[in-house]
Amino acid sequence: MSHHEILFRAVEFAYDTSPAPLFEKLDLHLPAGWTGIVGANGAGKTTLLRLAIGELIPRQGRVQAPPSALYCAQRTDEPPPLLAQFLAEAEACQLRGRLGVGEDWLERWDSLSHGERKRAQLGVALWRGPQVLAVDEPTNHLDLQAKALLSGALRTFQGVGLLVSHDRQLLDELCRQCVFIDPPAAHLRPGTFTEGMAQARLEEARAHRQRELAREERQRLEQESRRRREEAARSQARRSKRGLDPKDHDARFKRNRARISGKDGSAGKLLRQLDGRLEQARERLESAQVKKTYDLGIWMPGARSHRRALFTLPAGVLPLGEGRCLCFPDLAMAPDQRVALTGPNGGGKSTLVRRIVQSLSLPEAQVVYLPQELPLSAARQVLDRVRALPRDQLGKLMSVVSCLGSRPQRLLDTAAPSPGEARKLLLALGIVQTPHLIVMDEPTNHLDLPSIQCLEDALAGCPCGLLLVSHDLPFLARLARTRWQLEEHERGEWRLQVGEMRTFSTGPAPSDRSGKSLSS
Repeated sequence: MSHHEILFRAVEFAYDTSPAPLFEKLDLHLPAGWTGIVGANGAGKTTLLRLAIGELIPRQGRVQAPPSALYCAQRTDEPPPLLAQFLAEAEACQLRGRLGVGEDWLERWDSLSHGERKRAQLGVALWRGPQVLAVDEPTNHLDLQAKALLSGALRTFQGVGLLVSHDRQLLDELCRQCVFIDPPAAHLRPGTFTEGMAQARLEEARAHRQRELAREERQRLEQESRRRREEAARSQARRSKRGLDPKDHDARFKRNRARISGKDGSAGKLLRQLDGRLEQARERLESAQVKKTYDLGIWMPGARSHRRALFTLPAGVLPLGEGRCLCFPDLAMAPDQRVALTGPNGGGKSTLVRRIVQSLSLPEAQVVYLPQELPLSAARQVLDRVRALPRDQLGKLMSVVSCLGSRPQRLLDTAAPSPGEARKLLLALGIVQTPHLIVMDEPTNHLDLPSIQCLEDALAGCPCGLLLVSHDLPFLARLARTRWQLEEHERGEWRLQVGEMRTFSTGPAPSDRSGKSLSS
């Protein structure tokens, strides 16, 4: 085996607390370069990483991998091992510069942002030069500038890279292939995430067509079976001597001749042959598995306001603390307008959103506001509110939750919903009240890729106003038409520019394989 690949051979794995295996007969070839690992929350993405680097041992089968491997977890509560050496090592100077890592970051670790901690974590990992590098959700809560720094640094890695992420742009920039996890299986598809999803959609369409053909064949054979049973019954009646006059020798002779020739009995033989074909057709239909899909008819009549504007906010200045401020022009939103609010972290996006929400004159029931983070106590309150709904309203709300990519009963049975599930519940509660305005601050945080796609599909048909704050440019590009962009005019002074989505850059400057900007 090469030192530049990982091989999964008929791997089966299950946790002791689970009656069913998470993976069965898993065969994967992961070569040098970045491989994306995608799937729903709880599907086993992190488990696959830990199997690949040897932290977990399969029940059956084996994983062959290079001996030198590092895992970069999602959380960054503690400084990574060897951070002090990384900060002091002269040979790491270029890497520290590429990632923007400060020399004093170890001393002030507690005051660093998540993005700064993540850059330090990955910097140490890249500096150590492992043969395998497994990275789990590196861009959560990062703005576009921080994402560009991480992407450029990860692009320099020459070993076997495994990337778990819900960031489609990062997956497309780095990955040569993607593993799509759908327990107990995992499907390896070549190309970027976008290319892999296109292939998955083709496979799903093919599966639906095969199932439809199998259903049509089963129906045709069932109809033919009924016809032949009727024919066999008539044949049996013709062959039977029951009811004949014992003295009618001519009739009895004809019945005997029919039995000997087998002419009437052939219908029964054909029926038995057909029963075998019908059983095979039923088995083919049973094996033609397709994923369940939902009709996204979740928007109610009257979800668009008759007002000329959902809100108007006169030009002003918002203090951001520490001598910083945000200057914004006159702002307004039409009833069906879709606005993307973008800009670096610390520019005042959430502050501006809160100011807008406070200024609204719309009835409370006509506004859905999803903050960037929902405390655990608030998430439990949302779940309690849902459980207390009358049966008919609960059924309606759970249909919306299904369209957003969650299993309603599992969500109702949980003691406390995850951050992503709590935000889905809050959005569903708002949707069933026929909102005129939906305001979402970082709506894709805490969501896996299937859930993000479900949310996109749901919001694409939204007839009301949308104000979306996000760093997820593919998400915004599909849903928004207007962009409010925050830019630093002078040190500490941020200004808001208004324009169409297409008039703004959709990402950082393109880079070569070394991470160096091609525009510099």
